[in-house]
Amino acid sequence: MSRYEARCRDGLARRSAYEHGGKTVSLPAALDTDALFPSLRDRSLSNVPLTADQAFVERYFSRGEGEPVAVHPLSASAESGDCVLVANWQAALSNPRNYAAWLAAIKERLPPDTAWYAPAAALPSTVCLLIYSGFDIFDYRGVDLASAQKRFCLPEGEFAAGLMDGGVCGCEGCRAGDLRRHNRLALDREIALVRHHIETGRLRELVEERCRANAAEVAALRFLDRNYTFMERYLPVARATPMLAATAESQNRAEIRRFADRVVERFVPTRTDVAVLLPCSAKKPYSLSRSHKLFMNVVNRRAHELIVTSPLGLVPRELERLYPAAHYDVPVTGYWDREECAFIADILARYFSAHPYRRVIAHLDGGALTVARMAAKACGIDLEVTCRGHPTSPGSLRALDEALAGERRVQTDTIRGTVSWQFATDINTKGLQIRGRSMQMAVLRGKQQLFSIDPGTGLFRPMFAGWDLIPEGYRVRIDEFVPQGDVLAPGVVDCDPRIREGDEVLVEGPLAVATGRAMMGADEMLRSKRGVAVRVRKVKKVGE
Repeated sequence: MSRYEARCRDGLARRSAYEHGGKTVSLPAALDTDALFPSLRDRSLSNVPLTADQAFVERYFSRGEGEPVAVHPLSASAESGDCVLVANWQAALSNPRNYAAWLAAIKERLPPDTAWYAPAAALPSTVCLLIYSGFDIFDYRGVDLASAQKRFCLPEGEFAAGLMDGGVCGCEGCRAGDLRRHNRLALDREIALVRHHIETGRLRELVEERCRANAAEVAALRFLDRNYTFMERYLPVARATPMLAATAESQNRAEIRRFADRVVERFVPTRTDVAVLLPCSAKKPYSLSRSHKLFMNVVNRRAHELIVTSPLGLVPRELERLYPAAHYDVPVTGYWDREECAFIADILARYFSAHPYRRVIAHLDGGALTVARMAAKACGIDLEVTCRGHPTSPGSLRALDEALAGERRVQTDTIRGTVSWQFATDINTKGLQIRGRSMQMAVLRGKQQLFSIDPGTGLFRPMFAGWDLIPEGYRVRIDEFVPQGDVLAPGVVDCDPRIREGDEVLVEGPLAVATGRAMMGADEMLRSKRGVAVRVRKVKKVGE
């Protein structure tokens, strides 16, 4: 019997432990799979092409005996803890249009706690994308074949063997003139680098960097991003590490679309009928920057402040401390291309359709102003432009002040905005205040603490009294036990399907309730038999 447990996740990618045949291996890794799975030597009828039709698969495909269990996009079944083998996956990269569809078809049919093996598929140039796609186990067949073909393998691609003498690598294989040794070491090094990026939550940035050398990999990544429904449920709701949006693919990250969708569909803005659109700043949160201190002083609570930025689109002032609004970095050129403008203008247009204002003032210039005008035209609203050169110039600030003359002041409702974005509910914030500084901020009613604020992500962490303000949603139902530590996946009976890794949740059971943070998405909680589902902070027995 085998066992698989994910210890750390970054989307589909996982750091994990796999137990089989009395051995425990840490994944992802390249292994001697013939020794780990002796039955592979006698395996037959598992090597059916990914492009085969249903009739062919039904007639010829065999899942095999023992492990790994062979699977196919049209025939996939396994038990929790199994290792599954996806034959011919190296051919999927030559068909990037179907890459995401095949991956989703298999993932959705299998338990989340299964190890994934891609035989003969891994090269230093492809293994990053393979791990990003959810594969855990690799062999050396791909690099050994490259060695037989006199190909020198690097993460940047495969080159003629003569490059080994050019000093581009100083590994022991290169020093000894052993091409096979170098290629194996290059694969091991790349997997080790990917493991590090999984642990730091930066794998997406590495994938965007690595795929640049191969058009098929870029296409596969783009098709994965288009399958938003599939990819989004595996991504954490927040990270404590910065998000570098340095390529055209960055704006298609599911995390960015999710942030924008929540701003449009969930967020409840401060009660006012005047909005002012402001440019972003390099410093995050924006309000700490010199430019935004000037803007806030001039606006003086007379309008709802909305920051126009790439790639997030629109960040209301209330949400500026949340991930990814306070955790992204972009190359600043002052130029926004057409695709970028269209993407952000669509977000603005959707927002103004969902939240109409009596007046919309654009204190913008350059690409941001172009985007605002595109959105205003799409919504049929009049845009008042107050920039007179640079947004922070004295003339621009004076024009903004004059445009807001006579408008009533309102208090920015950060609590209401954050709770609505995070928990998809509107609450009455009368009498609630944010107190504290920097690393120790909390939401209080009088002296009663309702929420603490995570200094790394900006998310609210409800106390039991805070959950009383959130009538439904983000609940995890457990069986009849009192948690003595974290809640494990087998103890979960049901949960809100909107829960993602990193979400704050309320655990409810017949004997106890608890507050904590989800360590898995809802789908994985319900279908896994191993692993921590909720990291518990506080437990209260029913009736206490």
